[in-house]
Amino acid sequence: MNVTISSPQMRAEVSADGAELVRLQDDQGRDWLWDGDPAFWTGRSPLLFPIVGRVRNDRIRVNGSDYDLPRHGFARTSRFEVEEAAPSRCRFRLRSSESTLQRYPFPFQLDVSYAVEGATLSITAAVTNTGSSSMPVSFGFHPAFRWPLPYGAPREAHEIRFEQEETEPIRRPFGGLIKSEAEPTPVQNRTLTLRDDLFETDALVFDQLRSRSVDYGARGGASLRVDFPDMPHLGIWTKPGAGFICIEPWQGHADPQDFAGDFSDKPGTVILQPEETRRFAILVTVKPPELQST
Repeated sequence: MNVTISSPQMRAEVSADGAELVRLQDDQGRDWLWDGDPAFWTGRSPLLFPIVGRVRNDRIRVNGSDYDLPRHGFARTSRFEVEEAAPSRCRFRLRSSESTLQRYPFPFQLDVSYAVEGATLSITAAVTNTGSSSMPVSFGFHPAFRWPLPYGAPREAHEIRFEQEETEPIRRPFGGLIKSEAEPTPVQNRTLTLRDDLFETDALVFDQLRSRSVDYGARGGASLRVDFPDMPHLGIWTKPGAGFICIEPWQGHADPQDFAGDFSDKPGTVILQPEETRRFAILVTVKPPELQST
């Protein structure tokens, strides 16, 4: 089941499978979100829960016991219940079950809300610990935007402009885990010029991120702004030659190569106490060329 929400400037479609955003259009019907072409990647905007990235041997350790948990967790392959479907907003819910407890031994409730207002889509995920002990968790957004964006600007003119200077080194995955060695940031003067060769060795991982928003697009052309006030990490990824770029705000990231401890000690993981709720949010604002600043 898909739910469509809209405003005069925007239309969004969300699937109950994974509570995943599957279409984002402006008032002219132009698509800003990747279409899931299986020749490259079938995802569109999966939600990453209760882990981001991969854990060592695809297992987490909790109080001395190991649990199989696939890359990015299980929310993206789970069927959510539709809790609300209004003209401009909707909400989906996933609760822990016998199946999830076999992979992640914590009772939880995950509510994901979508709302459109003007040309902005907001996505808020509320994770609640419904158990009686503390619960470690990570969460991430994984939207794939068109590269190039609509309106005809060339692919090579696209860039990502950061809110702050990003001078700290970045990390790279290797075998799905975060390499111990860092490498110099490719961001210069707050700008990352997008090129396929940046991604020949997988994603860019910003684990010392200063910015909490980025602008993506071609100067003078269409662009979009992604705000993520609650997310301290960022991944940027594509497959070379593909027609998308993923801008991924995260709380947490894949296991570092040298990490082999309990999940509660994993870098980037947050701990929720019983009945505690933690919210994670992003806002995506589309800007056709006529809305660009001069």
